[in-house]
Amino acid sequence: VPLAGPSFSPGKRADIWAQMITFTEMSALTVSVSIITTVFKLRAPGMSLNRMPMFCWSQLTTAFMVIFAMPAVMLSSTMLLLDRLVATHFFNPAEGGDALLYQHLFWFFGHPEVYIAILPGMGVASQLLSTFARKPIFGYKAMVYAIMAIGVLGFVVWGHHMFMSGMSPYSAFAFSIMTMAIGVPSAIKTFNWLGTLLHGRIRLQTPMLFAIGFVSLFVSGGLSGPFLAQPLLDIPLHDTYFVVGHFHLIMGVAAIFGIFAATYYWFPKMFGRMMNERMGQIHFFLTLAGTYAIFMPMHYLGLAGQTRRYSQFTEVAYQAKLIPLQTFITFAAIITIAAQFIFVVNLFWSMFKGRKASDNPWEATTLEWTTATPPPHDNFAGHIPQVFHGPYEYSVPGAPRDFIMQTDPAGVTAH
Repeated sequence: VPLAGPSFSPGKRADIWAQMITFTEMSALTVSVSIITTVFKLRAPGMSLNRMPMFCWSQLTTAFMVIFAMPAVMLSSTMLLLDRLVATHFFNPAEGGDALLYQHLFWFFGHPEVYIAILPGMGVASQLLSTFARKPIFGYKAMVYAIMAIGVLGFVVWGHHMFMSGMSPYSAFAFSIMTMAIGVPSAIKTFNWLGTLLHGRIRLQTPMLFAIGFVSLFVSGGLSGPFLAQPLLDIPLHDTYFVVGHFHLIMGVAAIFGIFAATYYWFPKMFGRMMNERMGQIHFFLTLAGTYAIFMPMHYLGLAGQTRRYSQFTEVAYQAKLIPLQTFITFAAIITIAAQFIFVVNLFWSMFKGRKASDNPWEATTLEWTTATPPPHDNFAGHIPQVFHGPYEYSVPGAPRDFIMQTDPAGVTAH
């Protein structure tokens, strides 16, 4: 933009890309409306909002964010398509357009998209930390409010991606303040996760390992965020590997760890078999160590002035001295990628050869663990469960077991 115009990008590929972006976001909007409707209209009897698992809260907040964020990128891709096909010149400065308008529209979507990607992982981590620590989640209401605060504040910080664009320093100051503010609900969630683990009877099974790994990566990547929130520091660091390391730790790999945690956790319910625990632990430790070996050195490279978006570094004398560290990162990446084949083998082998799973192998409390494994076609075999308790009734004094299912009779003692 204007390099995306027909003069510099001829052919139909950019047109097809812009149309596919629009259609993809339309599908995301449809799914989000379905999730919101389900949460507000189709909860089980007795499932009040304050009895919903944290994963449901994270999905609900994510759905609202999709509804408000996706139209911006749909609009930008449609305007780009009109610029290319009917010469509307929304983004062409030579004809009175504004290329920065595209940046604003994209990043108004782009930064909420970061939280759209990470919030489900936060919900998974909250769910698993409580389950495998055998403790009620620490500060349930605070966790819910923190998720909603992240969802709201995520829409007022997009400008920190544009400090390099020459924006007014007053605007940059405002975006910097709001970016620092969004760290508050993130810190609340982090301390509550640690509070959940404190004095818990922790079961270090593979889903729990990946949940702890998620928290570790979220904290490690998040610590570099305040540096990039300051225009004075972001401008020299913006085009360096410091940003690459920060982004991939806190959003890229942390979100993937959430996916792995969820897969290991819900796999028994989906397929009726357990994944191999030893292979899962090897997969976890290689992936966690590899992730830190790849992305932590990138912060040092960024501070040393290593530029991103370059295909090679041999032409710049000072960057050539950093190539040995780049080589180390490359080997670490190869090993980490190879470790993912352990997961692939474990996934497909366990589908057919894994140990048979009971209906509730993790001794969890939420509704999915009350039905058969694998579930029948309509999930609950025609019987709609009645909810009497919250989702995190663990280590209840006087209870016959160390957990109380959400469907246990109301007379059972709970926290």
